[in-house]
Amino acid sequence: MKIILKTISYFILLISILIIYLSLFGIETTKFNNQIQTKVKEINSNLSVELNEVKLILDPFRLNLNVKTLGPKIKNEDKFLDIQSIKTNVPLKSIFFNEFLIEQVEISTKSIEIESLISFIKSIYKIPELIVLEKLLKIKGYLIADIKLEFDEKGNLKDNYLVNGLVKEAKFKTLKNENIDKINFFFKITKEDFIFENILLRFNDYIFNSKNISAKKNQDYFLVSGNFENDIIDLSKKDLDLIKDNLFFDTEFSKVRFSSNNNFSFKIDKKFRLKDQKIISKIKLHEAKILNNFNLKKTFPEVQNVISLLDNQINLEYNDDIFLINGNGKVLFQKTEDLISYKYEKNKDKLIFENSLQIKKNPFHIELLNYEKNIDEDTIIKINGFRDKNKIISLKLASLSESENKIEIKDFHFDKNFRFIKFGIIDLDYLDKNNHKNSFSISRKKDNYILDGVYFNADALIEKILFEDSDNNYFNKDFKIEIKIDNVRLDNEFQLKNLDGNLYFKNRKLFEGSLNGKFSDDKKMNFTVNTSEGKKITTFFIDYARPIVKRYKFIKGFDGGVLDFYSSKVNNISNSTLKIYDFKLNELPTLTKILTLASLQGIADILSGEGIRFEEFEMNFQNDGDLMNINEIYAIGPAISVLMEGYVEKNKLISLRGTLVPATTINKAIGSIPVLGKILVGSKTGEGVFGVSFKIKGQPKNLDTSVNPIKTLTPRFITRTLEKIKKAN
Repeated sequence: MKIILKTISYFILLISILIIYLSLFGIETTKFNNQIQTKVKEINSNLSVELNEVKLILDPFRLNLNVKTLGPKIKNEDKFLDIQSIKTNVPLKSIFFNEFLIEQVEISTKSIEIESLISFIKSIYKIPELIVLEKLLKIKGYLIADIKLEFDEKGNLKDNYLVNGLVKEAKFKTLKNENIDKINFFFKITKEDFIFENILLRFNDYIFNSKNISAKKNQDYFLVSGNFENDIIDLSKKDLDLIKDNLFFDTEFSKVRFSSNNNFSFKIDKKFRLKDQKIISKIKLHEAKILNNFNLKKTFPEVQNVISLLDNQINLEYNDDIFLINGNGKVLFQKTEDLISYKYEKNKDKLIFENSLQIKKNPFHIELLNYEKNIDEDTIIKINGFRDKNKIISLKLASLSESENKIEIKDFHFDKNFRFIKFGIIDLDYLDKNNHKNSFSISRKKDNYILDGVYFNADALIEKILFEDSDNNYFNKDFKIEIKIDNVRLDNEFQLKNLDGNLYFKNRKLFEGSLNGKFSDDKKMNFTVNTSEGKKITTFFIDYARPIVKRYKFIKGFDGGVLDFYSSKVNNISNSTLKIYDFKLNELPTLTKILTLASLQGIADILSGEGIRFEEFEMNFQNDGDLMNINEIYAIGPAISVLMEGYVEKNKLISLRGTLVPATTINKAIGSIPVLGKILVGSKTGEGVFGVSFKIKGQPKNLDTSVNPIKTLTPRFITRTLEKIKKAN
């Protein structure tokens, strides 16, 4: 018994030592190489594996043998992959029953070049998309993976495989030749899901990171979703140009500094085609500088060369054909900051916008309306509308509100050149910059318009008509406007009552029209335009010339007068006659200088004192573009008479010459000679044989005047004077 017990004890000890040794150190053998190679073939028949000795380690608790081989190579034709190790578990019972049954295989790779991996996979699976992917993207970098495979009782591979690993220092170029490098991330791949975590990459020198990106298989495509974040980025000149080329509004950025958090999703099929793309971004726009290429000086008097957006919070959404930007923050384009909010939605070819600007301590003007913001009041401007594929801009609503001032425009349409096509209604109720009330509206009736109101201050509009090109470029289509305004202010002294009439615009020019109004003393104003066979006739008559003439800055102290104007225009060349009757001048610098140089100081003193009266002024002139040819200016009065001609080139050169005749004692004596005096002088005071000739030439602000003090009158002057005398008689 002792021997038996001792033998059993030794056997148990030996078995224990063997189990401990096999569990701790194992044994190396080539016995299982064929079986492992066969299993690899079952995974893919194109594969073969080169194995070194296989190490067996006992798992006594699970009654398995852990089989592991180091440094094998998986081959396909001339392509191969270096493997760190292959591990599997073999149940002990399968060995006892002479059955080699592998339930699970774990493969750990060495650091593999991604380019080599794609080339290896391509050699096994002849998929055209892989060939395209390899050639277009030229992906570089390294990959390490742990692959876990399971087999059923019949030795078939299950579809519950698991691949874990990491990619490091990967890089590639997109189809648009954009660099993406410094790519590092962990990944987990199953049959249904691709999960990428802790992603870090550099895109065109900008660092982005992501916590998670996943791709879930669904029939014939993968649904990819995830997020990306970036810390503060300053965009390069190249990327600023790229933004300009891809924006749906014409904007040129000189600087963009931002950080963002972005969530995205899209579907990708086997041919790498994308659809159902969706991006939701929260952007912190720390600073963006936009070059001011807009003509805004008249509207924003202190506008700078650069428009800056500061600390703007922007929400961005992209979904296939829909692109939405919604943001708000500070804007600096004058001397101090204002507040701005904006919303742009691009839906296929349609751009919808909804913008608001709160102007605080900055100026704001609307020249056409003579409106000027109160610097101590906030002004809020809202503009809502859309732009279609033909670049037609339609404003559903444009409004301005500031204290008691209200301006509102509805259903307004512009063409791509910002000319009006049509509008629904304009309501205006405001005090202009001269603190005068304006209250009127313009509404559409079919294709025509009605201007109806209680008050309208026309002071600034008269300035615009007199000193700017009268042809307008505001309108795109022909239209007619009916006008009915109870009170029209011309200036501080004169106001028209019941202005009534209509204007017809054709080819963006006034084609026909008639306006009539009365002053409080029943004096009148009439304006007409008629066009026929290419000839445009304009007439203007007003019983009070002062509110018109006084606007010419070189004329001071104009008083009285009736103004009568006639013009005929053909092929953009106009021939006009301007007449003013019975008026007085207190100051006309050029005339004063002529009188002084001619030693007619007495008349010069009268001109700068109580003024010189004229019975009639007549000017015949021709306009052709910026050139005005003055055929004749003739003015006659009790003290002096003037005959003048020449030309004026707008903003460049003035050239005039003429004759001035004072009503001196000598002229009166000559006029008293029987028969001869009447022939030479006439019976009226103011016409004479002796006078002065003069010339005026130079730039508008630097005129040179020369005078010949004594001159026998030209026959033309005498003839012109006699004509006036004859008409007067």
